[in-house]
Amino acid sequence: MALKLNNFEIGGDKLTILAGPCAIESMDVLRETAEGLKKVCEKLGINYVFKSSFDKANRSSINSYRGLGMEKGLEMLSRIKKEFDLPIVTDIHLPEQAQAAAETVDIIQIPAFLCRQTDLLVAAARTGKIVNIKKGQFLAPQQMKSLVKKVEESGNKNIMVTDRGVTFGYNNLVVDFRAIPIMKEFGYPVVFDATHSVQMPGSNGDSTGGDRRFVPTLANAAMAAGADVLFFEIHPEPDCALCDGANMLPLKDAEKVFKKCLEIFDIVRK
Repeated sequence: MALKLNNFEIGGDKLTILAGPCAIESMDVLRETAEGLKKVCEKLGINYVFKSSFDKANRSSINSYRGLGMEKGLEMLSRIKKEFDLPIVTDIHLPEQAQAAAETVDIIQIPAFLCRQTDLLVAAARTGKIVNIKKGQFLAPQQMKSLVKKVEESGNKNIMVTDRGVTFGYNNLVVDFRAIPIMKEFGYPVVFDATHSVQMPGSNGDSTGGDRRFVPTLANAAMAAGADVLFFEIHPEPDCALCDGANMLPLKDAEKVFKKCLEIFDIVRK
């Protein structure tokens, strides 16, 4: 089932990309990324939703950078939305954040580690916004059906589900691309998170590592497997980013990566 968002459909015949910096750092970074990615997506004919997080609550260390907080972060996302005429996706971590986020954003995202939290899913559902449920690294794709039902039974059928890899031993993730056709059976758009899937959780001791070299390979494979939407965390200078820099794509590489993904998407759709 395709979802209507502004003047386009998610899950239809056009590729949709959710992309932006991991955590909100500054208006300069948000503006540079939003402007650059909007130009790329318009050039390629891709639906674009801007992504960034006001808080990253699941950090390896208590000293890790988390963002600027909900009030300041949502105010900054609202400015990006107005300045660039872009829909926005961000994640929430607590039920009480849902309604405040819904006043600004178009898609409320449920973090992978919190995907089974019933109160969080219900609160997000009751906003009436599109709810993107990220599959926990600890779940099989079939188990996502019960989480989809929590949102449906809360009165909301504007749902997306996202795969972002599966825990494989210690400090590594792998992607089982069978998850994409399995979750498509639920009847909602399926997203593939190409950047979190190359994370190496806790590999740096007090922080998470990653290997961005494999982001294009996984994104291309997801397109071949039938994903409707791609998710990327992208930064003008990932090596200087305050959060998840090791797995983020450089902004300068976005057009090349998106173009190849689009080519595969179009072949599969035809």
